[in-house]
Amino acid sequence: MAEFVVKIADDRGHTHQQVEHGYSVAEVRDRFAAQGYLVHWVKPQGLLTGGLGRGGRKLKQGSFLVFNQQFLTLIKAGLPILNSLDLLIKRQKDVNLRQILENVRERVKGGELLSAAFSTHSVVPKIYTTTLMAGEKSGNIDEVLTRYINFQRMTMTFRKKLAVSLIYPALLVSVVTIMVMFLFTYVVPKFAELFNSLDAKLPAITLFMLAVGVNAQKYFPFFVVGAVLAGFLFWQWRKTDSGADQIDRVILSLPLLGGIRLKHQVATFSRMLSTLLQGGMPLVPSMETAGSSMSSRRILKGVMRASVRVREGQGLAASLEEQNIFPDLAVEMLEVGESTGALPAMLNSVAEFYEEDVQTALAASMALIEPLILIIMAVFVGVVMISLYLPIFSLGMQGVH
Repeated sequence: MAEFVVKIADDRGHTHQQVEHGYSVAEVRDRFAAQGYLVHWVKPQGLLTGGLGRGGRKLKQGSFLVFNQQFLTLIKAGLPILNSLDLLIKRQKDVNLRQILENVRERVKGGELLSAAFSTHSVVPKIYTTTLMAGEKSGNIDEVLTRYINFQRMTMTFRKKLAVSLIYPALLVSVVTIMVMFLFTYVVPKFAELFNSLDAKLPAITLFMLAVGVNAQKYFPFFVVGAVLAGFLFWQWRKTDSGADQIDRVILSLPLLGGIRLKHQVATFSRMLSTLLQGGMPLVPSMETAGSSMSSRRILKGVMRASVRVREGQGLAASLEEQNIFPDLAVEMLEVGESTGALPAMLNSVAEFYEEDVQTALAASMALIEPLILIIMAVFVGVVMISLYLPIFSLGMQGVH
């Protein structure tokens, strides 16, 4: 028996990582799933090749989508899985993905299922391996791959639209930050030297601004080191359970961004759950897989608790309503979908509705934030300039008299 590193979550959403003995990745995964745990991943102990170990590089979604499109085309053409993998590995330019595919090919050649071979790589999305597993059980691997590709296309399109909406505000904030640093570390100290040479009586606001500028220039290297250290500590803290919970709680409580994040998570969860259900997966495993992909800890834990209630026989809409995480409209739509037997189609409708709502809300928020940043920047620069030039104007007036 071999050793495997297993990452699991219990019904309360608490994650655990441990070493277990087993005959294969699939056998260990099925054993923990049968005990009611959500299995995030199972990896052979000590395996540290590209994409397999903890430090594996992130999988590029674009490259992975293109691979699956080509893979689906070859399978539909009647080519065996191993021959398809051999052909695609030779043409694959993404080094990280090529290493993963080479490992998958060897595992499949050794007798493992394709889904089990991909599941040993923590960088491969769980929804993908779960979708493959459903296709293998039903014998419709080309059909479930088509659904996954459609899901991935819509997800990437949605993310690109969000990224485009955030480019200008991010650029604006960067420019403002650079300008403020330049003012306080270069311009203000130069004025301080000028006023020292004039030996003139300065207004209180000018003295304050000069003191800030001189200290900023003096302690700037320490500030940079402190900011980098604080950023590193924050990054480590956010990886912990308590840190992730606190950050998620703060983000969701923000006036504008909190609602946008919640709607985005609801849309993503609905889209994933619909894709898995259409692929033939049972509701509870589909909920666990879709829930584990959520970046919001509140959504993740709520879905896990809801999946326990569904396993006990309660409906999906009622279980989610108990958690107070989904908007009322989404719950009502899911209730209609359950009662009419069209849950996957209704989940798609929920996803489409909230994706459009997120884009509208984000556009409205950006329309407010952008002029607000410009106004704050103008007021700030104006105060700094007035405080620096006020003594010069005063000296000029004294010279006239």
